Amino acid sequence: MNTRLTMLALSLALATTSALASDDGKHAKSCFSDFTPMTGDVGEATLPESAPYRVASPRLSQMTIVARDPSQAKRFDSGNYDMHTANETGPDAGRYLFTVYETDRAGIQRTDLRTMQTTTIWASPAAAPALNSHVAFDASRWTPWGSFLTAEESWNDAGQPVSIYGRLFEVTNPLAAPADIRIVHRDIIPRVSHEGLAFDKHKNLYFIDERNGSHIFKYVPLNDRASTGDDYFAAGQTFVLRVGDGKTKEATGQFTWVPLTTPHGTPLPGAPVVTDPNGVRGIDGRATPKLPDFLGTAFDRPEDLEIKTVGEHGRQMLFVATTTNHKVFAIDLARNKVSLYASRNTIDLATGLPVGNTFTNPDNLAIDADGNIYIVEDQPGGVEDVWFSVDKDGDGVAEGIAKWASLSTKGAESTGLYFDRTRPDVAYINVQHPDSGVDRTIMLLAPRKCGEHARHDD
Repeated sequence: MNTRLTMLALSLALATTSALASDDGKHAKSCFSDFTPMTGDVGEATLPESAPYRVASPRLSQMTIVARDPSQAKRFDSGNYDMHTANETGPDAGRYLFTVYETDRAGIQRTDLRTMQTTTIWASPAAAPALNSHVAFDASRWTPWGSFLTAEESWNDAGQPVSIYGRLFEVTNPLAAPADIRIVHRDIIPRVSHEGLAFDKHKNLYFIDERNGSHIFKYVPLNDRASTGDDYFAAGQTFVLRVGDGKTKEATGQFTWVPLTTPHGTPLPGAPVVTDPNGVRGIDGRATPKLPDFLGTAFDRPEDLEIKTVGEHGRQMLFVATTTNHKVFAIDLARNKVSLYASRNTIDLATGLPVGNTFTNPDNLAIDADGNIYIVEDQPGGVEDVWFSVDKDGDGVAEGIAKWASLSTKGAESTGLYFDRTRPDVAYINVQHPDSGVDRTIMLLAPRKCGEHARHDD
């Protein structure tokens, strides 16, 4: 029978059956984890694009809520839907879903989840390589003060022409009418190829450089009580993660944060600074951590970030997906320790054996209302999977992972899995760059009651 994965004991790593031990679900906030792990691939184009996921629970439903019109007849929509977030605070919290376009003419769309109307609230005034262009928006993150952050997944290596990209932007009034939207380049943040963003409970901002041999960063605002982006980004210090002596790629163990700037955001002596073709200066976040004075630990294609609070004392862990070597890392921010959270050596809870190359190219991460970590692969439709992970003791090492959903759509990948903060039985995921040209936002709905309760009460 279907089981409650969140109640797994460590011994489940040795399980020989796909049926996993569970409780009665009384304490669960959502039923997304009520499923039997899957095996095998869904197969390319075996499901309709409007409902493109094979899911591990027959009680998990899906529906398209946004579908791109490739002709863009009604509104600008350049496609390549990437990460999601919602307005997580304020009087209308949870009403609007924000999605960005990872294209040569980037933009932001907003879906009113009450009316199901989608509007492009901002788009780059020109396509690349124009000097006023914006490209490859990837990140989506709601700020503690109620604004929206995104950033460009594009930055050149040292020795190449200086890019105008690699920027982090804040939409200071994301609920405003499109004509009134204010988007601001926060140039205190070093230039990198951005993807994931995450805030900890102290309002520190974590980000990455999405490239082989690149790094993980932290920005600490000088004013940790800032209530606007203008104040938050006015002054602050950027650090890079160094594990041990920093010389071992993807090392685990104790770490330190190495400063790249002063507490006011001024680059430290020796840190490479570039002036882009628009005349804007900024620290080169890719080149600086490679220098001995600023040496950071290199990771191969760090991508998405999520922060989870573990235990009763508010200890937080930063999770980082690294695509090239098929790994997810857990960074204990209280104990200053990096652990390998999941890899191809992690137990597949469907088989009791190491998952092996079934687990490939972890990219996006997401956390449900019960604190469960989900891992989304960067693979073609037909073989791409979304994995559920189990870490019962909160030590930053998963006891096992389980195949939770698989994408069928030809030419596509999944992006932006996001669990609704106001409705624990709702999640959203994007189907990006399908061969059809019709990017989609899919709403996933979990049952309101789990396990045995569902049988008696539904």
